[in-house]
Amino acid sequence: MEMTAIVNPYLVIADEVQTALGANRPVVALESTIISHGLPYPANLETALALEEIVRQAGACPATVAVLDGKIRVGLDRPALEFLSTAKDMQKASRRDLPAVLAKGLAAATTVSATMIAARLAGIRVFATGGIGGVHRGASTTFDISADLTELARTSVAVVCAGAKAILDLPLTLEYLETMGVPVWGYRTDVFPAFYTRNSGLPVDYRFDDPGEIARALQIKWDLGLQGGVVIGNPIPATDELDPEFIGREIEKAVAQAEKQGVRGKALTPFLLARLEELTGGKSVQANLALVKNNARLAAEIALHLAGENA
Repeated sequence: MEMTAIVNPYLVIADEVQTALGANRPVVALESTIISHGLPYPANLETALALEEIVRQAGACPATVAVLDGKIRVGLDRPALEFLSTAKDMQKASRRDLPAVLAKGLAAATTVSATMIAARLAGIRVFATGGIGGVHRGASTTFDISADLTELARTSVAVVCAGAKAILDLPLTLEYLETMGVPVWGYRTDVFPAFYTRNSGLPVDYRFDDPGEIARALQIKWDLGLQGGVVIGNPIPATDELDPEFIGREIEKAVAQAEKQGVRGKALTPFLLARLEELTGGKSVQANLALVKNNARLAAEIALHLAGENA
């Protein structure tokens, strides 16, 4: 199944991205919340530029996504990246936010779910992120479940990630994905990655050792008319992995502090990640940088093979 851009008055595709898509060259979508909410300046700008360069070096075209001036923009220039890196109180747009943000002409960084929507509209099939959202700890009483999971069930974009963020309830996240019919594949691993660590102890549905094999399976899924995305778990490089006991303790501390302060909803994940940065002395951020770069490389390789499948 070939994916073509959907003509939409609220979508602006950068010339570089449009040219690549028109020539059936590989394109990788990149989110913008890591720029606006995930890292401090100037590390956020440096990371955004580095991710785009990694995708280019692998032979694909990068397409960073954000909402600017009342338009969903797929592919950003340097000034736009700098704006996202330095703007204060930037909106964070998920699926539910897009209509209001666009109507009000606001600027917003896109979450996994909103980036998937933008990628689908543009005709991009592969998206690289750090970690997907999921079922939060204590969700049996709070019902705090990320919109990323339902987006994966309905939007046909492959998401390369280092698993779900380790601050989440990973067993329940995988149960939810199974219920929604979302495949969870491991790249050179039999177990689901746990973001900062390589092994959650939880199995993936299938293991793939070659990006071309992943691309072939994705093509078959969509050729069969099986709508929805795929989670491709790509473990953090072994040299950058944090000690499981160490990061586990710090996550428990951060979660306890969030509960004590009543932090919920959209604010919860940024709060927990910021607290982890403090508690780990910056080690969590360094691990985050390593894994998202690793994911960009793999996403580009998969996109290259997917383009070959449709040549």
